Amino acid sequence: MQPNRRLEVILNHINQNSPNQASMQLVSASVSSIVSKKSPDDIVIVCALRTPICKAKRGGFRDTHWTDLLTVALKGVVEKSGVPAKAIEDVQVGTVLAAGGGATEARMALFAAGYPDSTCLATTNRQCSSGLQAFVNIAGAIKSGQITVGVAAGVESMSQHGFQNGIGKLNEKLMKHQEAADCLIPMGVTSENVAEAFNISRHTQDEFAALSQTKAVKAQQSGLFKDEIIPVHTSVNTSEGEKQITVEEDDGVRSTTIADLSKLKTVFKKDGSTTAGNSSQVSDGAAAVLVMTRAEAVKRGLPILGKFVSSAVAGVPPNIMGVGPAYAIPSALEKAGLSVADIDVFEINEAFASQAYYSINKLGIPLSKVNPLGGAIALGHPLGCTGARMIATLLHQLKRTKKRFGVVSMCIGTGMGMAAVFEAE
Repeated sequence: MQPNRRLEVILNHINQNSPNQASMQLVSASVSSIVSKKSPDDIVIVCALRTPICKAKRGGFRDTHWTDLLTVALKGVVEKSGVPAKAIEDVQVGTVLAAGGGATEARMALFAAGYPDSTCLATTNRQCSSGLQAFVNIAGAIKSGQITVGVAAGVESMSQHGFQNGIGKLNEKLMKHQEAADCLIPMGVTSENVAEAFNISRHTQDEFAALSQTKAVKAQQSGLFKDEIIPVHTSVNTSEGEKQITVEEDDGVRSTTIADLSKLKTVFKKDGSTTAGNSSQVSDGAAAVLVMTRAEAVKRGLPILGKFVSSAVAGVPPNIMGVGPAYAIPSALEKAGLSVADIDVFEINEAFASQAYYSINKLGIPLSKVNPLGGAIALGHPLGCTGARMIATLLHQLKRTKKRFGVVSMCIGTGMGMAAVFEAE
């Protein structure tokens, strides 16, 4: 089947399975019982922190091993919360590109962070949602009674690991199946597919990207990331030798304009619309979220940042993988008994301006509610870290602005979307 014909067939299928707008208008005088009362069994977040996010191969973490970043994040949540490491029963780490799934080295980082051998650890990889999936794994373990206290983390060094690290040797037999082969389409090409299929112009994408940068610049200058960032002491190799530095803020944030972005060349398709300026930055970073039951938090006298309400994953065609949030968000909201209008802040990963804009527009989300401090186009997208980072950013923003409900969502390579709903305390 010709590529354009295949895309037409896929779009027809997508449209037939579109989120039901009527079912999404669940705005109610009273929200569902899931979120209207507190229970000792609630899954709550008591601490959510991250390292700065730095530009891969050029930024402050270009010579920092990913396990050092993970160690900082794991140590940070126990030091900030005052919860002893020995109380943490399990740790899940989202990471995408590390060899062998990163399991051995992540366990080593756990010990380097001062955790005892009684604390267990596993890594998880659901591509760009790995940090969020790690959180859902921990939340599920608490809900089922397997553990009471856990940490969900995410980490990636895209300075050290290229995309090929996460794939390995392929089975050629799989390439005979078209959707299987589509899983290998470069992410930037899937962005072009979304832009073409849904008529998202280059100007619209550049406008969206410029807004992300503008919001991030303002947030950084106003010190709005300070509550979530752990400064990292590390070193970089220079022409004069190794230099000790302290990284205290994201180094990919930059002032730019639509006019500046319009001058950039397209990367993935001749006469296309996806550029380095309207795509997420390739980055390094780590984040960690300390999770427990409400009863445990009360017993320990800990302030609660927020409550986990619901989550969902949704599958979409691999060649337009970026539309994933448009299908995962309604599913998560339905589980929570909420609607788009009930949500105060949406943290939607800006893998590409094309797909983020599509999802926002498809669901009718007011742009004023989306990524108020900027998104991945400005801050960066360290794959395994992003989901956990977004939880930290969301919960601190809800607390700062005294808002109630928030959503974290992202598209996922190979054709999925994931979303989770949180309620601030």
